[in-house]
Amino acid sequence: MIRIAGILLLTVAFSACAQTGESFKSPAGYDLGKPVTYKMPEDLFEISGIAFHEGKADVLYAEQDEDGKIFALKPGDATASHVKFAGHGDYEDIAITSNYVIMMRSDGVFYTIPFSEVQQGRAEQVKELKGLIPPGEYEGMAANYSADEVYVVCKNCGADKKTGSVTGYILKLDAAGSLSLDKTFKINTNKIAALTGAKKIRFKPSALTFNKHSKEWFLLSSVNKMLVVTDTAWNIKQVYNLNPALFNQPEGITFDIDNNLYISNEGGNTKYGTVLKFPFGNPGK
Repeated sequence: MIRIAGILLLTVAFSACAQTGESFKSPAGYDLGKPVTYKMPEDLFEISGIAFHEGKADVLYAEQDEDGKIFALKPGDATASHVKFAGHGDYEDIAITSNYVIMMRSDGVFYTIPFSEVQQGRAEQVKELKGLIPPGEYEGMAANYSADEVYVVCKNCGADKKTGSVTGYILKLDAAGSLSLDKTFKINTNKIAALTGAKKIRFKPSALTFNKHSKEWFLLSSVNKMLVVTDTAWNIKQVYNLNPALFNQPEGITFDIDNNLYISNEGGNTKYGTVLKFPFGNPGK
């Protein structure tokens, strides 16, 4: 009986491994099952957005969900410095251009702060910008620092209901730190559903970033536990399910200058927030 039970346990274990290998695939060049894990300081337990300045990985800039602060640390540091730019609020993402740090609140309110001030540990010339995009719930934002463009996708907007799509917005940043709406785009959620085998899906993006190497957009959805890859015209190319054992609550995503991928997770049921680094060069599965 003991021998039979042992064989059964081994069979179940091998079966589970096989299923995991089949369920959690990775984009070409990465292995989403083998991260370098950075534990975040207590101040970043609810880490949401992450960004590098011009892709330089020596300093990671981040924000904590409920604090109007910009945090800065070297990945792996036990502590982080911060700059306070606003009061308590539901801040969801951070983006950095050559000259400005942009912070986004969940209701679509933006704050711009000169990057030079953040480097010096202060935030004096802060601009609060309202009414640029329609009312809704927003979590994902990214910047094209070479063109001073800011990209935003809606997580939950009334205008998107029953349309089979998610709306995105492209904002232009001027030299004075003001933003203006330039263009809109659509992400086809019906195509996402088709690639996952579902009849339909309510895709709720929590973060996005651009892969300059492959010329693709990478969009995270914490609620759906998935990574969606599109081309530059926002056509869906691939959908990857994320292992919840690694991705507790994925809320932030970015690349460094060497094309390594970083995904941040809020603490949730764990004792700390994390940033997971996926080195470029691992074969996709």
